Amino acid sequence: MYRIGIDLGGTNIVAAVTDEKLNIVESVFAPTRAYRPFEEVIADMCTLAESALALSGINKSDCSGIGVGSPGNCDSEMGIVRRAYNLGWKDVPLCELISARMGLMTTLANDADAAAYGEMKTGAAKGKKNVLFTALGTGVGVGVITDGKIYSGAGRGGVEAGHTVIMMGGEKCTCGRRGCWEAYASATALIRQAKQAAAEHPSSKLASLEEISGRTVFELADAGDAVAKEVVDKYVIYIAEGLANLINIFDPEAVVIGGGIGDRGEKLLVPIREFLADNCFGGRERIQPEILSSVNRANAGVIGAAALV
Repeated sequence: MYRIGIDLGGTNIVAAVTDEKLNIVESVFAPTRAYRPFEEVIADMCTLAESALALSGINKSDCSGIGVGSPGNCDSEMGIVRRAYNLGWKDVPLCELISARMGLMTTLANDADAAAYGEMKTGAAKGKKNVLFTALGTGVGVGVITDGKIYSGAGRGGVEAGHTVIMMGGEKCTCGRRGCWEAYASATALIRQAKQAAAEHPSSKLASLEEISGRTVFELADAGDAVAKEVVDKYVIYIAEGLANLINIFDPEAVVIGGGIGDRGEKLLVPIREFLADNCFGGRERIQPEILSSVNRANAGVIGAAALV
């Protein structure tokens, strides 16, 4: 049987049809436009799923169900998105609404949990049972796999590690707190940090960019620009600080880094490994987890969502 996976992000929605081995048969995407009422966003999710089915030539009757990865605190048992700050959602009955339109059983998980599950099934952490996945994008999502299962916690909301504080009294986060890891280690945070540096160094190449994005900041740093390199080096430490906290708590076999930032591969991983070797509890005497880039990359979320089915 085929499966449908839907990855709901703060920026884009991706829907895909996969085969039973989680190979993508067809996928489509569209902007989320998260400022809209949730009913409109969910309608688009269904439309994209229908488009993926049409393009693949597969009927709904050939699909065993739909899996959805959503940002925020997701009650997987009830199929409800309890809180999704980047979407402005509260207590949205996502699975009920999608099932009503699509006529298929729908399963929900936090998007990072779904991506973590997908990486364990088919990606960088295949064969491992204790895995941390972090997606560095619009926000910072973290999924935890323990003994081969998604860690959900007593409230079934999973791990919101992006909203743990690494800087007391620091930058305001979308969740309302100050100093959250997400406010320092997301791609959004990198852009903010780069713009601040550009304002402080108006004669720098960074300040001369027409558009400052995560990609352009990294490109300037790779080219040797001192201001951009300082921004990137500090940003990487912010990522590693949060990961050290999680490694000390969960002691995983592997840490998989995804999202757009994770695409930098070894350029990102090498300094993170060095920092973690010195700063995790036990230092270089402990057994270090593998620090890996996502194999499923941009498709991690949608493959993981399909894996939920």
